[in-house]
Amino acid sequence: MSVLELTKDNFDQTVGTGTSLVDFWAVWCGPCKMQSPIVDAFAEKRPDIQVCKVNVDEQPELAMRFGVMSIPTLMVFRDGALVNKTVGLSDIDEIERLCQ
Repeated sequence: MSVLELTKDNFDQTVGTGTSLVDFWAVWCGPCKMQSPIVDAFAEKRPDIQVCKVNVDEQPELAMRFGVMSIPTLMVFRDGALVNKTVGLSDIDEIERLCQ
């Protein structure tokens, strides 16, 4: 399944239904560069979970809205409600547990 890029304009509609994993990241962030292929692999492994990314430099409103102070930050939403989050580099097993 492909990873969706979220903006302030499509965020609420996109994560409003089902389970979504959202990766808050930035181009200049070293750990984010390591996290990205892991998130992509998770998207392939779990097509039942919508996987999305938010570039915090391009979408500062979303970073502020969710209190993202450090990246990478992964958040799990169910039907639009934040249910879990982690900060820092996570392996695929940690992401799997985060989404349970």
